[in-house]
Amino acid sequence: MAQNKPDPNYKVIAENRRARYDYAIESDLECGVVLSGSEVKSLRQGGSNIAESYAHVDDGELWLVNSYIAPYEQAKTWGHEERRKRKLLVNKKELSRLWADTQRKGMTLVPLVMYFNHAGRVKLKIGIAKGKKNHDKRASDAKRDWGRQKQRLLRQSG
Repeated sequence: MAQNKPDPNYKVIAENRRARYDYAIESDLECGVVLSGSEVKSLRQGGSNIAESYAHVDDGELWLVNSYIAPYEQAKTWGHEERRKRKLLVNKKELSRLWADTQRKGMTLVPLVMYFNHAGRVKLKIGIAKGKKNHDKRASDAKRDWGRQKQRLLRQSG
């Protein structure tokens, strides 16, 4: 039997936990991120945030807007801007599908998780999502609470 050892290169950098609460995710897509050297070194130290960022298609290219990568202290002269627009790498077929999906009413591209993949490269998983209304959020809260209550009842009876 093969042992499933965790890959030492795979590491989650930043996660947008609120995205699944605020949006109904229809599908997701993994894409690469164009970064400078100081940004990669800063990500290896764990200084980033994608909670208030979003992605959009502009002039035939996919961009990540308002993501934060902390400055790298050792790169004083050749550092990077913390909140610059970063280009996302997808193929043309995926890009046209994303552009078509965002043209529909209420659809947006939300970053879900940024991570180092098994090859040690920075990847970003973006979701094609539709914003939830307040009553949808209350319904998902009630469903989650009922699931927790059901698990408690099963543990007590078993």
